[in-house]
Amino acid sequence: METRVEQQRSRPGFRPFRHDGIAFGCDYNPEQWDPEVWSEDVRLMREAGVDLVAINIFGWSQVNPRKGDFEFGALDTVIGLLHDAGIRVNLGTATASPPPWLTARHPEILPVADDGTTRFPGGRQAWCPSSPVFRRYALELVEQVARRYGDHPAVALWHVSNELGCHNAHCHCAESTASFRRWLERRYGSVAELNRAWGTSFWSQRYDEWTEILTPLRTLSTRNPSQVLDFHRFSSDEMLDYYRAEAEVIRRHSEVAITTNFMVTAHIRTQDYFGWTPEVDLVANDHYLDHRLDDPTAELAFAADLTRGLAGGAPWLLMESSTGAVNWQPHNLAKAPGEMTRNAVQHLARGADGICFFQWRASAQGSEKFHSALLPHAGTDSGVWREVVALGGLLDRVGELAGTRVAADTALLFSWDAWWAFDADIRPSNSVSYLDQVHALHSALRAAGVTADVVHPADDLSKYRLVVVPGLYAVTDAAADALDAYVTAGGTVLVTCYSGIVDEHDRVRLGGYPGAYRDLVGARAEEFAPVLPGAALTLESGAAAGRWSERIRVTTAEVVDRFADGPSAGGPAITRNRRGAGTAWYLATLLGEESLLRLVERIADEAGVTRAEGASAEVEVVRRMSATHAYRFVINHGDIDLELPATGEELVTGASVAGRLAVPAGAVRIVREEAVA
Repeated sequence: METRVEQQRSRPGFRPFRHDGIAFGCDYNPEQWDPEVWSEDVRLMREAGVDLVAINIFGWSQVNPRKGDFEFGALDTVIGLLHDAGIRVNLGTATASPPPWLTARHPEILPVADDGTTRFPGGRQAWCPSSPVFRRYALELVEQVARRYGDHPAVALWHVSNELGCHNAHCHCAESTASFRRWLERRYGSVAELNRAWGTSFWSQRYDEWTEILTPLRTLSTRNPSQVLDFHRFSSDEMLDYYRAEAEVIRRHSEVAITTNFMVTAHIRTQDYFGWTPEVDLVANDHYLDHRLDDPTAELAFAADLTRGLAGGAPWLLMESSTGAVNWQPHNLAKAPGEMTRNAVQHLARGADGICFFQWRASAQGSEKFHSALLPHAGTDSGVWREVVALGGLLDRVGELAGTRVAADTALLFSWDAWWAFDADIRPSNSVSYLDQVHALHSALRAAGVTADVVHPADDLSKYRLVVVPGLYAVTDAAADALDAYVTAGGTVLVTCYSGIVDEHDRVRLGGYPGAYRDLVGARAEEFAPVLPGAALTLESGAAAGRWSERIRVTTAEVVDRFADGPSAGGPAITRNRRGAGTAWYLATLLGEESLLRLVERIADEAGVTRAEGASAEVEVVRRMSATHAYRFVINHGDIDLELPATGEELVTGASVAGRLAVPAGAVRIVREEAVA
């Protein structure tokens, strides 16, 4: 089976991104500042060690101020200043948000929400992904930009649009509706087949003509979940098709790598990036700490591992992150001293070959004026600036890491399809969500010292000792069969509750839960028995649980633990099944943090998984590997100094390490060790 990276590199027109060492970059918006500031900005960029700058991201109204007029003088000047300073350019196509003249001339390009109302200009991304009018104007702009700068020596990377689908992924206008119908016709071939896939016999929803089908607009009751699922898929495909259109124009004029910034994060789920990665020359991601979550740092680690999984294990680029507070959360918390560095090194440890920030200079006006930046409102006489300069020096010193790969013998399966289907309008318990299980299992692996690749259910699993399947509600027959084959061949798997329940059409797999995985785990649940939030569940071992239980009987599995109380009292809660040469575990509840950690440690040890010594919920230990060296990252998020066994050269301080590595509270250390076969 061809890997994701092999698919990417074998694509006609693939161009690798080349950079010397680890990139240190930022977004730069010179149009927000007087030209007198530009030279000072470039001087300070050099002082900080910045060597990759994204520009022209939101430049449409500057370079194309009116229909048919293109003015590149200012952009020429900025690119020239950066090039003369030895700073490489990540050049945006400027199409992220249309200028007022375009929406005034063509209001039909504006997106329509699911309540049928239009969304207007004044923010960003006020355009419909299916609009041929918008695409015509946007590609005209891309043509002008690519023709002018396609062979400019400063351009190291092309940046298509910006955060595609962040705000406008789902449009319900007439153009989108027509495009959705065409997508459905290609997928199903006939209305009869669509009726079967969507189960339209329910509530008299049977269709007779394609023209009767709408996007899933807001309804008086709950909507057809299969229709909603397909609309998610269509919307991701539609935005990907737009990306392809811009990339095709660029390739006519340039041999430089092309990408766009993904949003692998907990609060945006509009794009199935597994379908996107074969189309980009470099996987790039934007990530910001989300303080609406219980553990933002743990979610950062998960997002980085998923981004690496999207890249097929290859190095990737952190396109945007923040030095401190963002501007879009209810409570925009500043980072503590050293936290920015720890976050950057987390991404580096988990496979990034470049660390970039939004943005260079903090804006004085606009919606993002209180978003942090490399150069804050307070200027260079600030703690943020001093930490930025120190981070630039660190990234320069660890340039030898570029191109190395993260060592992992565990996989965690993840699917946007499962996420979309799991978190539908109607489900057994609204206090249980897909990311609840995904984040909990990933956090337990991290605390146990297990580095996991986050991969697609259809990816090759043969190299892993352990595969974790958290809440994979929707799964195809082929993916379920592949997991069974992996276990039968000797692998170990942990499947958690609410997995395997439906097929790719959101049709329940009859015969008992966990549906597609019943034979694999050797157990059959007759009924879900969730409990109310706050109601405690206890297992006979004393393990703490909550929110979910199932009424199970084992077929071929052994019972490892039982429910001591709750609606499934006395029934199996954790089972273990021998399947061929391998083992399949099933977890029928949501364990508390400590109880889940103990279970994960037991399963990992039985599977022969490598666990990093000294790792915990507050201490990350991850390795990147080259042919000759291992690089051990230790990130101490806690407030207690620690020591770990290590021998080698420590790259942060330059010290030699002989047996014991000291890692102060809040510090990071990277030890170059001899590679172990």
